[in-house]
Amino acid sequence: MNAGIQNLVISLGAMQVARKIPFDDPQILLYVRIAYVAAQLLALGVYYYVSLKIKRKNDQTVLKYVEAPGFTGEPGALVTTTVRDYDLSETSKLLRAVYMGIAMMAFMHLYLKYTQPLFIQALMGLKNVYDAKLVSIHVLGRPAEGDLKRPFKTAGMFGAAPTGPATDAASIAEAEKRVGAKKEE
Repeated sequence: MNAGIQNLVISLGAMQVARKIPFDDPQILLYVRIAYVAAQLLALGVYYYVSLKIKRKNDQTVLKYVEAPGFTGEPGALVTTTVRDYDLSETSKLLRAVYMGIAMMAFMHLYLKYTQPLFIQALMGLKNVYDAKLVSIHVLGRPAEGDLKRPFKTAGMFGAAPTGPATDAASIAEAEKRVGAKKEE
C-alpha cells in the first residue's frame, strides 16, 4: 500500500480511537503527553544516530542526478554530490520535519488546547521513523536498491507514478550541456 494512503488510514483509525480516550482526565492527558514527547525524542534520537552512521561510513561515491523540474517549467539543475552529503541532507530534511511537527503541536496543544492530535502524532511519528528510507538503509541494514536507491523518489498519491530526480545518462548529459552552454555565455 502507498505510504500516503497508509498515513491516511492510520490517522483516521487513530482519530476513532482518540475519540474514545477521556482526555479530560488529567492522568490520561499526562500519559498521552509523555507518549508524544517520547515518540518525538525517539525520532530525533534515531535520526541523530543515522547521521552518525553516515558520517562514520563516509561514503564518497559520486552521485549525479538532475533535480525534478519545478513549477516554473525550467529544466532541472544538475546536482553532483557524494552519497555521504546526499544522505546528510536527507537526514536534515527528516529532522526539520520533526521540528516543524513539534512546533505545530506546541501551537495546537498549548495555545488552541487541542489534545487528540497529541495521540495521533505520537503514532504517526513512530510510523514516519520506520518508513524513513535512511533508517531502512543505515539502521535496518537493507541494501540501497529498488525504492531505496539514491536519489530517492517520492511516491505518488493514489497510485500515481513515483516522481523525483532523473538519474538516466541522457538526462545527465543534457543537463551537463546546459551548464556548459551557460558558462560560455
